[in-house]
Parts: sequence; C-alpha cells; structure tokens
Amino acid sequence: MDHSHDDHGHDHDDGHDNKGAHVHEHSEGGLIPLAVSGIILALGLALRYLYGPSLPSDLLLVATMVLSGYKIAEIGLRGMLRAHISINLLISIAAVGAFAIGHLEEGAAVVFLFNIAERLEDYAADRARHSIEALMELKPEVATLRRNGGEAVVPVGEVWPGDIFVLRPGDRVPLDGVVIEGASSVDQATITGESAPVSKQAGDDVYAGTMNIDGFVGVQVTKLAEETMLARILEMVEEAEESRSPTEAFVDRFARIYTPAVILLAMLVAIVPPLLLGQPLRVWVYKSLVMLVVACPCALAISTPVAMVSAISSASMNGVLVKGSTFIEQISRTKAFAFDKTGTFTRGELGVTDVVSFTVPEREVLRLAVALEAKAEHPIARAILERAEAEGVEVEETTEFRAFVGRGVEACVDDTTCCIGNLRLFEELDIPVVNGVVDELEGQGKTVVLVSQDNCTVGAIALMDRLRAGAVEVVSELQGMGVHVEMLTGDNEVTARAISDRLGLDGYSAHLLPEEKVAAIEGLRERFGAVAMVGDGVNDAPALAAADVGIAMGAIGSDVALETADVALMEDDLGRIVYLVRLSAATMGRIRENIAASILVKLGVAALAFFGLASLWMAVAVGDMGLSLGVILNSLRLGGIRARTYGADEGA
Repeated sequence: MDHSHDDHGHDHDDGHDNKGAHVHEHSEGGLIPLAVSGIILALGLALRYLYGPSLPSDLLLVATMVLSGYKIAEIGLRGMLRAHISINLLISIAAVGAFAIGHLEEGAAVVFLFNIAERLEDYAADRARHSIEALMELKPEVATLRRNGGEAVVPVGEVWPGDIFVLRPGDRVPLDGVVIEGASSVDQATITGESAPVSKQAGDDVYAGTMNIDGFVGVQVTKLAEETMLARILEMVEEAEESRSPTEAFVDRFARIYTPAVILLAMLVAIVPPLLLGQPLRVWVYKSLVMLVVACPCALAISTPVAMVSAISSASMNGVLVKGSTFIEQISRTKAFAFDKTGTFTRGELGVTDVVSFTVPEREVLRLAVALEAKAEHPIARAILERAEAEGVEVEETTEFRAFVGRGVEACVDDTTCCIGNLRLFEELDIPVVNGVVDELEGQGKTVVLVSQDNCTVGAIALMDRLRAGAVEVVSELQGMGVHVEMLTGDNEVTARAISDRLGLDGYSAHLLPEEKVAAIEGLRERFGAVAMVGDGVNDAPALAAADVGIAMGAIGSDVALETADVALMEDDLGRIVYLVRLSAATMGRIRENIAASILVKLGVAALAFFGLASLWMAVAVGDMGLSLGVILNSLRLGGIRARTYGADEGA
C-alpha cells in the first residue's frame, strides 16, 4: 500500500514509501528483536509487580524501550527534520515522556505494543496481496520444447513465438500459445475464476499459468514470457493496488492535518491546567501522553487501503480484474448499467426457439429440416443440427439437392420433394403458407424458416440469438439492488424490443452507431449520475471509455478489452457483474465501519484519558493495536464474497 503519510512505520522520501525503512522487515530479523523485547518486558513487569520499583526492573524496562523503540525514534526524528510529523514521532514522545515522569513500565509497553500493531498491519498487507504472490508462483520457469527431433527443457525467457512446447498431464502451461496437436482439459481457474476445466483441441488458445489435466498436447507459442496474459494480469493487479480512491486520498489529507493538531492539543492539555488552574503538572503531562498515543491514526490510516487491496485481490481470484480502487468506489455509487446486446446479453449465436407443426408432428418437421440443412455451414443450419442432436433426431440422406442462394434449399427426402427456406422462397415456388404464423414469430424478433413436403408447408422453425447463462437472473438481481438496467444495441427495433421483453429491462435503444452509444451514455448520466457500460471491449470501446466505469466481458485473450476497460471480466459470465456490485458495496460498507470504529473508539479512550481513567498501555492495546487488528480482520472478510455460477445458456 502506498501512503503519503507516515502512519505505518514507513520512512518517506518525497512523499513515497521507502520500504527499506519499515519498522519491521518481513524476516526473522524483525521478529527476533520483538520476541526478545517481549521477554525482557515480561521479566521487568514481573519484578516490578513482585518487589516494587528497583534497579533491575528499571534496567529491564529501559532495555525494552531501547530494543523496541530505537527504530521508531530514528524514523520519527528523521521525519521531523524534514518537517514531517509522523506516528513514530508521537509514540517516541509518549515513551520518553512516560520515562521522564517515572512511568517506565508504561513507556516500555507503549513501544512494544506499537511494534505488535505494526506487525499486524504488515500481516494485513501480506494477506491482502496474497493473490499477487499466488500469481507469481504460477509463472513457470521452464518450457519443454521440441528441438531437433527431440525435447529440450528451456527457460521461458529464451522461448520465442513460433516455438513449439509439449504438455503432459499435470504440467503447468509455461507460455501463451495455440494448440496444434492433441486434445486435453485445462484448468483455467487461476486466470478466469471458472471452476470447471475447459476442453482444448487444435486451434484453441491456452494461457500461461493454467494447468493441463489429462491429455498430451503440442502448443505453438504466440507471446513472449513478459507479454503473456498472466504477466499482464499480474502487472494490472499490482498497479491497481497502488492506486488510490477518493476516500483513500481524503483520509491521507486528513491524517496530514490531524497528526500535528493532536500534538498541539496534547501540549495544551499538559500545560494549560497546571499554569492556569494550578493543577499538578505530573498528572496532566501523563494525561496528555495518553491522549497523544490514543490519537495515533494507525487504524484510521489503514481503514481504507487494507479493505481496497483485499477487494481487488479477491476480485482477481474470482476472474475479475479491477484497474484501481477508484473503480471499486465508483461501482458502489453507480445506479445505471448500460449493456451491449450481441456478445454481452446474448452469445451472438442463433439457437432454435420454436418448432411449429402444421400437418405433421414437430419431430418430423425437425427430421426433414436437419436432413435438408445437414451439408450447409451457415448459422441457421448449425442451430438446427444442434437442436436435432439434442433431441436424438438422426440425419437422413438426401438426393437431387438444389440450393437457392440466400433463400433456402430443396432436396428429396424419403423419395419426396422437400424444401426449407424463408418466406420469399416459398412464394417463388408457389408453396402455400399458413397465414399469420411467420408474422407472429418475426414480431417477436425471431428469424423464421419454413419446411415443406410435396409442395405443402408442414411446419416452421424459429430461431433467435441465445441469451447468456443467467441473463434474466442477473438483470433481476441488479434491479433488486436499485440499479437501472438498459440495453444499447445497433440491432433493429423489433429484435431489441424482443430481447428487452425477455430480460425484463428498464429500457433499450436500438439502431445505435458507436458514437450514438456514447450519446446514450451521456443521457443516462444526466438522469442517474454515474454510469457503468458493459460490452465486449472491441466495437464498444468508445462507450466503454465514455462511461464512468467501463466493464469488458470475455477479456481473456483480448488485448483491446484489457486496455480500454476499467474492469475486465476474464470470462463471458454475467454473474460476475452481480459479484462486482456486491463486492464494491461490501467494500465501501467495511470502509465506513472501519472509519467509524476508528474515530469512536479513539474518542472514547481519549475521554477516559481526560478523566484519568485510561493508562498509556491501555491506549496502545485498545486504541491502537486492538483497533488495528479489528480493522484488518473486518477488511479481510471481503475475501469470503464469491462469484455465483449460473445455469446453462439459453438454447430455446
């Protein structure tokens, strides 16, 4: 986490963290002195409790202060010389002040407990950034290449596009590439968050860091090691975790003013009552030191960044890449979502929705249709063949095949002349059509083909672009969260209205060119405020850029989507949209809880200190260490939010 204030035991230079100056290194070198000082502190307190103040107990407590506090004092003083007042300085003043008025045990406890609080914050940062470490561990170091008729294990940095590597069951994919031979199942959960393995065969892409499960495949490399999808994701997550949201920036600015103000207030508490009211100096100096420690904004400073980092890391493990904490915060305020149609709400693939029977059973209509379309390659033929396979309808042989370009085909099936095609073809061939059926189906935004046998129309088949899995549920859930859901499409009015009705949308706009989608986004912003746009990241790039948050679906393998969008969903899974909204709302909720708890607890302990009811060690244990631990644990709960998996795509 990058803090412009020095509230976490970091020394700063020109406003940036100097990680080498951290109070605790992530090693035994930082833990051992802490453990030793803890033992010495325990011995000193035990001696003082059993035998009262004595030279041995005093020496042990001073040793604890030196061992635990020298680094804190060094960082605090260096900051003060650069006119930067930090938490380290506050703690140093409190510890020295306690020593000066004879409270050695409390001075020692202050620096020791502050060290523990710092360790907790280190743990929070490490835990929240675990996804980056996990991604780093996924980066294979070597690839098994085919060379000179054999195999050679080569570092991935020495592999070039065009080289061919082999994968055996259990191997991790070393680089992005395309399968050129063999077939297998690949676990892509590390990249996309999807739980089920994906089948791969010749022509399919595979990605570095994913796991080959059960087959032997040969893969041709398409990208260098530093250009792989895994490398891009790793880079994006790291950049996102270093970015700042408006709330984080506000807390930073607040802390810069707050810390000097606290020192001034503590000085007034120490000086004013003794000078003006004749109160005991020792009592009020002690109270001022307690207030100084209580006021340390550690928990407040980490309240926002630890939650944001936890959210971004959790999202990346669920196949959602968020490019910065700003977008987590922005999503929580967004009350209007605009969706593209093709490739977003729908799959861009036709599926059979209706098999209408006029004179023969529906299965017979489908049998004749699939026989006529079996040799065709166009989308309507593929959809009919898929429906026939699903219903167990076998493909019959045809003779005397005759094609009518753009209209349909005619052939003999079971020695009878059969035809499949659009209304125009049937009118040309003078085949009578049942009145009203075609108009009714086309009025629902469907494509209709007619089927005839012996110059008699026996049925019709209606097709439509398939809705994505869970599209209806996702729209409903978003609306239940108070979100306005609208569709922007370049498709015609009839189709747009039909899709809108099926999804239960709040509105739609049809016949839109790319620049007109941008205008539609502006219109939504005027009505609802912040707007999110969901598209495929290619032809929706202008609208994605114009929205407050651009969300690209199916970003795996798409450089354009990763570049243009603020949020990238690695798979074509609409359920991740609901997950993202829930995650952002929960994140902002945790941040508000953290900030409120930080302020209220500190005010409470400060009030107790003013009336002499709180000690220095209590101020650190409750108001700093305990509060920081509570903030951290509350933020890490975000990792428990999971993306929901919806059912199969709509096929009918």
